[in-house]
Amino acid sequence: MSESRFERYLVATNRAVVFLMMAVMATLVFINVVSRYALNVSIIWAEEVSQYLMIWIAYLGAGLALREGRHVAVEMLQDRLPAASGRRVRMVVGGLLLVFLGVVTVLGFQFAVFVWNQETPVLNISLGIPSLAIPLGALLFAVHLAFIFRRYVRKEYTPG
Repeated sequence: MSESRFERYLVATNRAVVFLMMAVMATLVFINVVSRYALNVSIIWAEEVSQYLMIWIAYLGAGLALREGRHVAVEMLQDRLPAASGRRVRMVVGGLLLVFLGVVTVLGFQFAVFVWNQETPVLNISLGIPSLAIPLGALLFAVHLAFIFRRYVRKEYTPG
């Protein structure tokens, strides 16, 4: 089963956003280090922005890591079972993961709403903005999993 046009677009966009965030973060940290040691002047907001970018990168990149087989997985049991039983185990594991991601999405949105009126220490932006990385990342992870679920259960999915 090949990827749909929307799925390819989603993956490409997700990769581009994560790449852009990583580039901005690396550039910002580099400039801040050079500025601190060469000019003895630190960019006061650079550390906070870098921390929030790292949070967004981790959550938005989790679904991509799933697609590329970069998450830790213990497959010994399902590999030793007969094919039909292995498929059932993968179906249960995938289903439980989707339920977990649904819970994280809902609770993450509730948390972001809860902290929305609080401000970050340096940037003075809503704490809800960095907190939105949790539910949006979990939702995006669930979408990536939903796209590969059938192939994963049938063990037809090859990461990458």
